[in-house]
Amino acid sequence: MRIEHLNRDHGIKGHLKFDKGNGHLPFIFINNARASAIISLHGAQILSYKPHREEEDLLFVSQNSWYEEGRAIRGGIPLCWPWFGPDPSEDKRPDHGFVRNGLWDILKTEALSKDETKIVFQFENSPKSEAYWQQPFSLELEVIISDTLTVNLITRNTGDKSFTITQALHAYFNVGHINDIKILGLDNSTYLDKAQNEEEYQQEGHLTINTEVNRIYKDVENPLVIQDQAFRRKIIITATHHKTAVVWNPGVDLPPTITDLETDDYQRFVCVESGNVSCDTIEVPPQSEFQLRANYKIGKI
Repeated sequence: MRIEHLNRDHGIKGHLKFDKGNGHLPFIFINNARASAIISLHGAQILSYKPHREEEDLLFVSQNSWYEEGRAIRGGIPLCWPWFGPDPSEDKRPDHGFVRNGLWDILKTEALSKDETKIVFQFENSPKSEAYWQQPFSLELEVIISDTLTVNLITRNTGDKSFTITQALHAYFNVGHINDIKILGLDNSTYLDKAQNEEEYQQEGHLTINTEVNRIYKDVENPLVIQDQAFRRKIIITATHHKTAVVWNPGVDLPPTITDLETDDYQRFVCVESGNVSCDTIEVPPQSEFQLRANYKIGKI
């Protein structure tokens, strides 16, 4: 995929250009009247989003991230599809699916106005993907960069049989310090505690984090809000077509298998993931589609 061809076919003067990023992967650099962003075509992964009025980026990316074919970038918004977490079939397929580890195509770029830039990515089944997933499919990811960030993951079943998926927008949010945040909107929600004993509990009040947290919250409602005292801001997450949300932070005792995080990175991010995971499975009938959409907005506190 040649950078000059991408710029010729999809570049937008004053809005969007393609260039080589880390690991010589093709990156998209967006800069419109409202915000800037960086997106890797590897995984169609948003790595940076920053409204011009803000001092800090919305997203966290580890300095230890890998930027190479077959490996996910640690941070930003990875796409988990068609399963979330370990391979449900136990066939040693990649955790969180395979689309976050592959190169996506550009379907369309568009300047909706001087304030808004839209990029549409596409990932379709191929002989390579059939090693992991035998069902015919087509994915689109629509990203709109403006004074808010909008992400829409569209699953299309292009075959003649239904298939079932779990999925998530695995967002890593940049925070001033993990001990100075609280997450609102989960009060009274039931959650499955993956860090402890995989039993169910009920959230009481807002969520604060001072140890490892790995929870799947059920029947969540909009919006979820991350209040960040250190950065004096709040992150407002509004999603549609989902029933579950995942909150993850590895805590101080970083698992030895996570080598693409620095030892103190846990202080600088929290994952609040909109998705369809655990019991919230999605059946996609033949020749139909399902959309998972999320909007991220930064406000003051």
